[in-house]
Amino acid sequence: MTLKHFIEVVKLTLLISFSHATWAGESQTLVDDFNSASQNNMGFERLFIDDTSAGGKTKTHISVNNGLLSAKGDIVPPRGQPGWASSVLPLNEFGKQLDASQYQGIVLKVKINQGMLSVSANSSAIDNFDYHALPVMIKADGQFHTVKLPFKNMKRAWSAQTPLDPKTLNSLSIVAFSLQQAKFDYQIDEIGFY
Repeated sequence: MTLKHFIEVVKLTLLISFSHATWAGESQTLVDDFNSASQNNMGFERLFIDDTSAGGKTKTHISVNNGLLSAKGDIVPPRGQPGWASSVLPLNEFGKQLDASQYQGIVLKVKINQGMLSVSANSSAIDNFDYHALPVMIKADGQFHTVKLPFKNMKRAWSAQTPLDPKTLNSLSIVAFSLQQAKFDYQIDEIGFY
């Protein structure tokens, strides 16, 4: 993916609107409330990775305390690529899928203090890591916001646009990203499906 194409995709996804609402009265599954230091509510160990595996020099500090995932750091992208730091929440055992087709999308309670954030629905049907994602569009105002990310609005960044098949999900990723060197700082209170 070229930098120009990545910028176009980011601009496109920024135009997608989605609603902010509470979880009250809706069918939902909580994927993680961060009450365990190492496992999500599905019983699987969280994974934390960043662009250092692709030649970047991103520095990330992650902690899980008192029901909050806190992530902050400095994104230093690899040459010619965006930089990123990802918190991965497995939904099932390795090689197995979770059928989330009864839900409309992903909902999270999040506070962004600095930087850009997106959430991806990682499907076993995608073999090139270009998962369906949406940016989290809230102000960096130091307040928690409940954000809904509809499956139908999630797009792939550089591959052919195929619809997301929610029957094939194997994990969710919360990704801080930037096209250039930048700081990020966010907290997640909970994340699930609505």
